[in-house]
Amino acid sequence: MAYKFKLWRTVGAAAALSLAACGGEGGESSAHGGERGEAGESGASAPVVPPAPAGGGEQGEAGIGTAYSGVSGDQRTALRLQHLKGFLLVSELVAASDTAAASALVGQGILEVYEPAIAEFGALDAALVRAAAAGAEASATQMGQRLRAGEGAIDAARQGLAIDYADLAARMTDLSAGLYQGVVQPDFIDPIEYQHSLGAALAARDALNAGRSELQGRDGRAYREAMAEIDRLIALWPAPSATESPAHYRDVLAQSSRVRLALSPFL
Repeated sequence: MAYKFKLWRTVGAAAALSLAACGGEGGESSAHGGERGEAGESGASAPVVPPAPAGGGEQGEAGIGTAYSGVSGDQRTALRLQHLKGFLLVSELVAASDTAAASALVGQGILEVYEPAIAEFGALDAALVRAAAAGAEASATQMGQRLRAGEGAIDAARQGLAIDYADLAARMTDLSAGLYQGVVQPDFIDPIEYQHSLGAALAARDALNAGRSELQGRDGRAYREAMAEIDRLIALWPAPSATESPAHYRDVLAQSSRVRLALSPFL
């Protein structure tokens, strides 16, 4: 089964982030009016590629419509933040062997999740996330520090929000399964969606960890079972980069349903 590497997305992320760095934050509002899609390439030497549907909106990649359906207020802000955090969490795994690929992944998160919906990220200090996206030349240690700083900024932005962490974990699980639907195709494996879906699964576990105290207090046994099922879901990605024989979509979908079932006492 051949790999189909969507290089235009990675190149597009690098080009757009470079322009943003030159133009500052002012470039965001002018380049992205509302729920626009992920950025394409810029510059005379880059091929012209039409923009994809909005990754940060409800009509974007598979699973996003389901995950964001019916959520508003603080919970929606928390979901935006957690969606973005997934890109940093999977990038930490990738950075151990390839900092350039890790920085590109963060760049995809900025373009697909953050920039189409900047106003819905609350008090997020995006500069720290952007620093991770600009770490292609950094060492693995330096990149790890940048990624953790970006994650810390996201966690800080969650402070003060009224968050239902069980619901947040369930929605990130839905998003993970939806994204994985695009991984295994009849004639190729999509390594980008593989990593994006893994990031969402990691973010689901992160949300459950963040709500540990409150959820354990409500039902300790249900919490432990939900955490175990999320761990089993994440185990379906044997490596942070796509292998030649990834798990079937049906297996990811079935396990995501088990996660939701385990979370049902809290939902």
